[in-house]
Amino acid sequence: MLAFIMLQEYPPPRPLRILHLEDSTVDHELVRLALHNAHEHCELERVETLEEFERQVQSFNFDVILADYRPPGLKALEAWQILQQQTHSPPFILLSGAIGESAADGAIKMGISDCLAKDDLSQLAQIIRRSMEVRRIRRAKEIADTERALSERRLADFAEHLQMTIEQERAAIAREIHDDIGGALTAVKFDLSWIGRHTADPLTREHVNAATELLQHALDASQRIMMNLRPAILDQGLVAAVQWLAGGFTKRTGIETTVHAFPEKGSLSRAVQLVAYRTAQEALTNIAKYADCDQVTIDLSDAENVLTLEVKDNGKGISQTELNKPTAFGIRGLHERAKTVGGWLDVSTHCNTGTSIILSVPLLPPHSGTKPGAD
Repeated sequence: MLAFIMLQEYPPPRPLRILHLEDSTVDHELVRLALHNAHEHCELERVETLEEFERQVQSFNFDVILADYRPPGLKALEAWQILQQQTHSPPFILLSGAIGESAADGAIKMGISDCLAKDDLSQLAQIIRRSMEVRRIRRAKEIADTERALSERRLADFAEHLQMTIEQERAAIAREIHDDIGGALTAVKFDLSWIGRHTADPLTREHVNAATELLQHALDASQRIMMNLRPAILDQGLVAAVQWLAGGFTKRTGIETTVHAFPEKGSLSRAVQLVAYRTAQEALTNIAKYADCDQVTIDLSDAENVLTLEVKDNGKGISQTELNKPTAFGIRGLHERAKTVGGWLDVSTHCNTGTSIILSVPLLPPHSGTKPGAD
């Protein structure tokens, strides 16, 4: 039985399209001969003037550009400037019989791919291939950088959307606590007060007083939870909100907390205020859990059109390992939250000398209109 093997035919590789800016026919033919001797499969197109050069690069996609460089070399360098107007320019190689080392270095620094002496054209094919490979790698890196920037932008947009959703959910829960739980607890408190006023039994009064005290604790807790979920105190301004946070923190933990704040003009957007408030809130929560300190300082300023919030403690500090832990969502979340209003977060910490968390948000000058994150 005969077996037939069918060989698939592949089209030959496309020849390299090379544009050669050269006013010497002899030099052009020498380039053609060098590429032929190197078995380089190419289509070599020659132009003599910058007008022809510009027309060709606008009309066709070339794989590489060769340009004659003669002192002062204006034609080749002007051709290079024309090429920079293209979105994706091919490798650009200077061919010269008299280019000096300093001129070659300057050309490379400008972004020109390579320089080659005309008496060394045997290396031309190799230089073309190397320049094309370098350009391919750079182009791949540009694409990767663009995709990464796009991915980071999408991630930032998602983080902003997530933070907004979280704040909306917090506000909804706070309203439910206020309307349902808070209302029910208040009604029960009124009923207990009525019972207390209309009973003469000492034992009943004792139970009523105990129940009223527990109920007041529940009301205080619901108020505290509502304030944490939806900081209505921000309606009075960021400074008042931060001072309220500091006061509650000192009351709960016993840690002395000092606030230094600028005279507030009421010009900060709600978004910026909320980011600053949440940053201070998260920083104080972390201090209570991990810092082992006895003093906290909060500095709030808007100097030089930058809102700066610094929360600093004198505790044991945070190691770099702890900051880089995959589960360090608190600090990482603050970084992402700062980005939503065009700001950034810095964490400075040293063992046994404390930690400083600094939020910075650029603010537009008053005469320039809306501030970042404006409502």
